Amino acid sequence: MAQSEELHLPSNPSNQKRWICIYPSYLNARKTAQEGRRIPKSQAVDHPTCSEIRDVCHSKGLNIEVESSKHYPRDWSKDPTFAGRVRVQLKKENGDPCQEDILSRKARSEER
Repeated sequence: MAQSEELHLPSNPSNQKRWICIYPSYLNARKTAQEGRRIPKSQAVDHPTCSEIRDVCHSKGLNIEVESSKHYPRDWSKDPTFAGRVRVQLKKENGDPCQEDILSRKARSEER
């Protein structure tokens, strides 16, 4: 039974496994959508790093966790400069947003 429990995400939205993941490739203007960019090129930046993403999220008052040993699966080069991902908590235990101005992962990127 323990193995099947690991395959499913916890139902508690404040559990760290339920936090969204942000890889630098999602925001990289030098990447195509096929290579992993998830926002419009006009909103993207050149070669963002995990530490820059961490700093921005922290300045906005978000709960974050940096996982520096992770690599974006589509990034075949595994360049250590762009290694890591940032986990961000969007919802509290009761399901309410942690920040009223950020209701979902999509809402934040559409705000610009």
